[in-house]
Amino acid sequence: MGGSTFSLSLILVLTASMLAVSMANKDWHFGFNYTNRPFKGGPPQSQNDIPGPRKIVVGGSEYWQLNFNYTNWALKNGPFYLNDTLVFKYDPPTNDSTVPHSVYLLPNLWSFLTCDLRKATMVANTTQGGGEGFEFVLKKWQPYYFACGERDGYHCKAGQMKFFAMPLFRQWH
Repeated sequence: MGGSTFSLSLILVLTASMLAVSMANKDWHFGFNYTNRPFKGGPPQSQNDIPGPRKIVVGGSEYWQLNFNYTNWALKNGPFYLNDTLVFKYDPPTNDSTVPHSVYLLPNLWSFLTCDLRKATMVANTTQGGGEGFEFVLKKWQPYYFACGERDGYHCKAGQMKFFAMPLFRQWH
């Protein structure tokens, strides 16, 4: 039993790694040096033309809510880069008319896949998503596993309120 759990975990980690690498290399072309090939959109004219860190609202205009596929959103809106800021916007709870949300950082892929919040760290409580939202900067080159921690993981499991981001290094041309 223990060996099959380890094997499954290893397969999932390798699959996630392959997905991250394939997203990172989606504009890669076979060959050595494309010095004479024009850059996509033209070469940067100055250091100010090189795009810097972005602010990205999680979920776009849908914000952070139940029953929205954030894993799909992350795949469509990636890749994310080091020092990009993810903005989590959600309404704070009011008189039981608003479903409360929060943001947790899960420690590993297995916790992410199973929505196991026991070793997760709360990074934003139920009120921090109001107004301009809660900002989280992707400061390290590591996978970040995000989930809503409300209702003991129900929002993560059934409400699809989870996604991961593996920030990449920016490529300067």
